[in-house]
Amino acid sequence: MLSDKIKLSAKDILEKEFKTGMKGYKQEEVDKFLDVIIKDYEVFYQEIEELQQENLRLKRQVEDSYKKQPTQAPTGTTNFDILKRLSNLEKHVFGSKLFD
Repeated sequence: MLSDKIKLSAKDILEKEFKTGMKGYKQEEVDKFLDVIIKDYEVFYQEIEELQQENLRLKRQVEDSYKKQPTQAPTGTTNFDILKRLSNLEKHVFGSKLFD
């Protein structure tokens, strides 16, 4: 599943603490950038959820349409079978006159 592959959640990003050094980054800039990333993650999660729901709906629709299709029983009739039946019918109708 996709959620198993994603390492960070919006909450993980929000709660991430960074150590500061002598010449570290400006905390305000990092926070603003992380806010943008969090919003993107939320959009991604929403889009993924919608696509998963649509995928499930389409799978059900395909299954339903497949179930509604009339099933055709295999006839198993070949040309040989038809000729054999025709021959038997001729024998029955015309008797042995054809084969004399």
